[in-house]
Amino acid sequence: MKHIYLIGFMGSGKTTVAKRLSEKMNLAYLDIDDTVEKKLNKKISSVFKDEGEEVFRKHETISLKNVGITPIISTGGGIVEKDENINWMQKTGIIIYLHTSFGLINNRLQNDSSRPLWRADEENQKLYARRIVMYESCADYIIDCDASSLEEIIDNIVSIYRYKGKLECEK
Repeated sequence: MKHIYLIGFMGSGKTTVAKRLSEKMNLAYLDIDDTVEKKLNKKISSVFKDEGEEVFRKHETISLKNVGITPIISTGGGIVEKDENINWMQKTGIIIYLHTSFGLINNRLQNDSSRPLWRADEENQKLYARRIVMYESCADYIIDCDASSLEEIIDNIVSIYRYKGKLECEK
């Protein structure tokens, strides 16, 4: 069984979608950010502050490669920052990009102090623009989250997974 990797910018709904998808498909899910926090016994914002982004990214990659058989994986927004991560996801699963506009993300995150990289400023707009290219280039499927309800997003992913699984069986 291939993994379903949910990618997208911070605040795009990856964890929410993973939880709901898990319930709908009766499959387990794993959140990479939660895994790193548990492993380090520290909030991600503290890891960024105390040890830096590079240390976090190292642990993120280790966690990604150790997901085991868990089928649904919610990744961190910066998972695409390392080619090693992209190659791993492409080799072991289906990558679904949850595209969400900067405006909607800003509305969701403007009061969220737990996001170490979030500032609704020009810097984050540049980060968003840079990462969109990365997400689009590695995704097997792109879902427009601005134009879809949570249930529509879930149904779309279920259809993708069933179709992709059928194709693999035919090979």
